[in-house]
Amino acid sequence: MTPPALLTGSAAALAFLSFAFAYFFSALVRGVTATLAPSFSAELGLNAGHLGLLAGAYFLGFALTQLPLGSALDRFGPRRVLLAFLAVAVLGCAAFASAPNFTALTLARALIGVGVSACLMAAMTAYRQRFDPVLQLRANSWMLMTGSLGMVASTLPVQWLLPLIGWRGLFWAVAAMVALSMLGIARWAPPDGARPVAGPPAAPRRGGYSEVWRHPTFVRFGAIGFFQYGGMIAVQSLWAGPWLVEVCGWSPGQAAQGLFAINLSMLVAFLLWGLAVPRLYARGWTAQALVRLGAPLGIAALVLAILLGAEATAWSWALFCVSCTFVSLSQPAVGQAFAAELAGRALSAFNLLIFAGIFALQWGIGVVIDLFRGLGWSTVSAYQGAMALLAVCCAMSYLWFLWHDDARPAAPAPVGVP
Repeated sequence: MTPPALLTGSAAALAFLSFAFAYFFSALVRGVTATLAPSFSAELGLNAGHLGLLAGAYFLGFALTQLPLGSALDRFGPRRVLLAFLAVAVLGCAAFASAPNFTALTLARALIGVGVSACLMAAMTAYRQRFDPVLQLRANSWMLMTGSLGMVASTLPVQWLLPLIGWRGLFWAVAAMVALSMLGIARWAPPDGARPVAGPPAAPRRGGYSEVWRHPTFVRFGAIGFFQYGGMIAVQSLWAGPWLVEVCGWSPGQAAQGLFAINLSMLVAFLLWGLAVPRLYARGWTAQALVRLGAPLGIAALVLAILLGAEATAWSWALFCVSCTFVSLSQPAVGQAFAAELAGRALSAFNLLIFAGIFALQWGIGVVIDLFRGLGWSTVSAYQGAMALLAVCCAMSYLWFLWHDDARPAAPAPVGVP
């Protein structure tokens, strides 16, 4: 079978934009719970544990699909798989917009997580098949930027829209936009059925996911992906908002501005990573070496925020999230550690680990906050205690990373997120 023609020019641009438009809304619905937390609490009487479970349901739904997703992308192709998943996302957004109670909201949010869970992996698979290596690097970086823009849009822009359409109207609008993205993907995404352009067809491999779980690079990065990478997204997409409101005493509008600043700083950080990583690899740095150097910075920033308490405003959480971006190098490192015929399953398996961590930590932090409050702790102390437990978990995961040496440096790869 001859390789498919590489996409260039306007065809490549339209293919990228069709995937990026869908991924933008995937990131928006991921982070919007932090902005909407005061509205949910006021309208539905939700406590911290409820908020953590509601936010984490998205990541649970996302995580549950990752193993079958990797196999489906290889078998059916990215366009067909993504269209099927986005149809579920439209249903999930509509169900969320019309949900009458907390249980229905949680189930609908999990359904949204299932629906958008293919957005990044499908795009990366399509780029690998139809873009040249340099364009793949750029497209992956631009997808990262698109996700960051979605997170930025989930803050102040959403806060501005709330008085006009309410949070239910917001999710009806997102459902319409996701449906529109499906039309773009159906029209401009490259057709399925072609094998990757690089190299001959791979021989069948045995072992599948069992080989992935046992791989030294996967084992080494696993704990730090679950706790520090997952913890960063748990804070960015939920707990930074309630911290600013309940610990710092900010209004919901001020908190939305703070979340906007946090997500904007993340956007800039990932832009700089996209520019710097190829140069760093060219100078002999590896993902392993960069994570070894940078992961402690994220832990130190978290400890600083805990010690500052009510003085740990948006800049503290921006510092924590930006410092943790070193750990985002773990995902491309895992993908590059595997042969091409297992790379999709390896990336999906690592995504599963990360998003399981986000779900566990978002919910767990809320449960611990409620527990400490029930024991008579003040709100500030309860939040500090919950974040201190996260810091301990991050430190232990870093020690695990140092203890396990995969002895297989990762090949140059663009930085990426789930």
